[in-house]
Amino acid sequence: MHAPRCSNRLVPRLLAGALAAALAGCAVGPDFVKPTPAAPGDWTSWRSGDASLRLPIEAAQALPAQWWQAFNDVTLDALQQRAFDASPDLHTAALRFAQARAQRNTVAAQRGPDVKASGSAIRQRQSEHGASTRMIGIIGADPSLTELLAEPFSLYQVGFDASWELDLWGRVRRSVEAADADVGHQAALLDLARLSLASDVARNYFELRTAQRQIRLMREDVAALENRAALLQARVEGGVLDHTDLQRQRAELAALKAQLPPLLAQEAASANQLALLLGERPGALQAELAPRDADADADADAKTLLPDLALGLPSEVALRRPDIRATEARLHSATASIGIAKADLYPSIRLGATFGYESYLSGEFSDWGSRTWSVGPSLGLPIFDHGRRKATVQLRELQQQEAAIDYQQTVLRAWQEIDDALSAYAAEQRQARDLQTSNDAAGDAYQLAQARYDGGVTDFTAVLDAQRSYLQARRDLAASEGRMSMRYVTINKVIGNAPLNAEMPEGKEQ
Repeated sequence: MHAPRCSNRLVPRLLAGALAAALAGCAVGPDFVKPTPAAPGDWTSWRSGDASLRLPIEAAQALPAQWWQAFNDVTLDALQQRAFDASPDLHTAALRFAQARAQRNTVAAQRGPDVKASGSAIRQRQSEHGASTRMIGIIGADPSLTELLAEPFSLYQVGFDASWELDLWGRVRRSVEAADADVGHQAALLDLARLSLASDVARNYFELRTAQRQIRLMREDVAALENRAALLQARVEGGVLDHTDLQRQRAELAALKAQLPPLLAQEAASANQLALLLGERPGALQAELAPRDADADADADAKTLLPDLALGLPSEVALRRPDIRATEARLHSATASIGIAKADLYPSIRLGATFGYESYLSGEFSDWGSRTWSVGPSLGLPIFDHGRRKATVQLRELQQQEAAIDYQQTVLRAWQEIDDALSAYAAEQRQARDLQTSNDAAGDAYQLAQARYDGGVTDFTAVLDAQRSYLQARRDLAASEGRMSMRYVTINKVIGNAPLNAEMPEGKEQ
């Protein structure tokens, strides 16, 4: 007699213990520990190369998020805003972020009970020779009873059922944790998409302007050489010179003209790339990207005084880079996934309850006697699955180790990119200064050689050599100034200076 009473008390005790464990917040698997990315103590450390490439860097503040505004170029500012509004890549990244948030809400919904309502009105007939009437034939009852039971009738049902899985081992909690990490991963990728878009727009814009500037310089040089060739032609026809100097000038002119088509192709390619970034067809930006004249170029150069490098603290830079944040979120998700896999190794308990009304008489459907109900737990106990669950745990642990290595590599790669960008920027500054000196000297040498040739002191070869050096110096200086702007763009990209305050495309969530 004691055994039944003990058995009757066991179920409530088990349920109470399971509920207490669920409310206690137990979760199997490792807890995620936020890693601290490696970073130097100051900007003089962790640098390669010659000491002359180490520029003074201010660590008190960081460059502004809208860093392209340092160029004071209204066309560039307008292109950036249009890109943020219309870029297909940015729209795609925003949609993936929204999908991750929706997926997180789907996972979080598992924490509460699942309640369903149902209702039906069915007209049905049973077989006189079916399983439900077999017993009547076996006991030898009146055959008319079988016919009576087989008559058509209506059955009315309405009710609801509720079920709730007790999160004993934290499977749902770890799932929500992994989903939160996935949201963070997509948020970092959205920032990376913003940063990449702003960098690509600025880089292609400067490539375009540099090509246009070199095209203008080359056309000016071609016009000057054509005038010079016409003058030599007149002197040859007047018998003052022979054809040697004229042919040399024509050869120099043809070589210069041959360099023009590649620059025109580069200009078109940069314009098309900008149109693609803005989601436009080729040629749609023709009016906005029209070449500027010499005075406009000079005004733009005067306005473009790049600020001193103010990058903030090195440790803050490492935390700001979207790719580092993305890999950290991936590591967090992989860690939580171990707990999800381990929770599947343990029993699961689901509480269920149903209540409703059922009647074949429509007039008695709402009568209290037509009620039906059931309540009780269900237990799921994994016993044998050929090692599938344990293999899943091992797989998740290996994936976490891979994510940890990827995080470390991403941090190291970030500092390598930062060092490369800072060295390249410093080297370009030095080169630009030297090219400016070379340009000034080449211009003076060309004027002097021309004056000496006009005075009959030297032959035309010296003029051609000086002229070639001067023309090349002008184009080298223009190319270096364009690269200087692009180096500045690269610095903002490698330090993770994403334009977080830029407006999102309409209808997209931040």
